Amino acid sequence: MDRALLRLLRTRGHPPALERAAQLYARAGENGVLWFAIAVLARNRRAIRVIASALVANTAIKQVARRPRPDLGPRLGPLAATISSRSYPSAHAATSFAAAGALGASPPLYAAAAAMALTRPYLGVHYPSDVVAGALLGWGVERLS
Repeated sequence: MDRALLRLLRTRGHPPALERAAQLYARAGENGVLWFAIAVLARNRRAIRVIASALVANTAIKQVARRPRPDLGPRLGPLAATISSRSYPSAHAATSFAAAGALGASPPLYAAAAAMALTRPYLGVHYPSDVVAGALLGWGVERLS
């Protein structure tokens, strides 16, 4: 099911402008950079700590889980470069949901976090379950911080 949903997200709704927007948005979310920038501009020290904690926790889990990135074959290769070959959980989702909670838990922040998370399977670099796990991790880190 995970692979089937990934294939669906990777093959439907891919006009060039949307692909480019997803690539740019995902690049801004690498290692939580977008969220760190927002937290710094908001002078929200707690959010900075929460985002950093989510990133560290995510990295640790990735090293243990060691799930490889998806491979849908040469015709459906990834549309974005990645820093590591590890897929589970998604750091973009983890940092985004941690930040959304720490920066105010508003619907627009969670919508931005969900959009960031969705870019990952859309671009073919994460399974949907990686994104769900990352979102839950980020949410949990924020709740426990």
